[in-house]
Amino acid sequence: MSGVDDERWMRVAVELAWLCPPSQTAYSVGAVIVGADGTEVSHGYSREGGDPVVHAEESALGKLAAGDPRLSGATIYSTLEPCSERKSRPCTCTQLIIASGIRRVVIAWREPSLFVADGQGVELLTQAGLDVTEMPSFAAQAAAPNRHLKTT
Repeated sequence: MSGVDDERWMRVAVELAWLCPPSQTAYSVGAVIVGADGTEVSHGYSREGGDPVVHAEESALGKLAAGDPRLSGATIYSTLEPCSERKSRPCTCTQLIIASGIRRVVIAWREPSLFVADGQGVELLTQAGLDVTEMPSFAAQAAAPNRHLKTT
């Protein structure tokens, strides 16, 4: 995908992050999965559907059948680095993305150390052979729905 497409889809992910019910114990994150043909395959956001512990990437992936053939050429856009540690579920978002067959991940913002001391999502995805792109120009927009948290 081109940089223009990356910007377009990251804007969609940021819009989704604003739909998250605020939480004092979790980030507000938006995620969108885009197929190789450039069309949206699925999207999700933190705490979507009233589940207080669902993560954005998990929500987007959960709307698709396991082995959905569109995932092998897809890109997932997330406003925050996918989690590499998780207490509320058996699998992290990093593990879910790797298992899904998605080959490219685009993030706006690395996970601050508020809830996890040393997030390793980017490193684990890269080690698994996925292409990871960071878009720091979107970091402030991705952080904005989280202003209620002390993320410094």
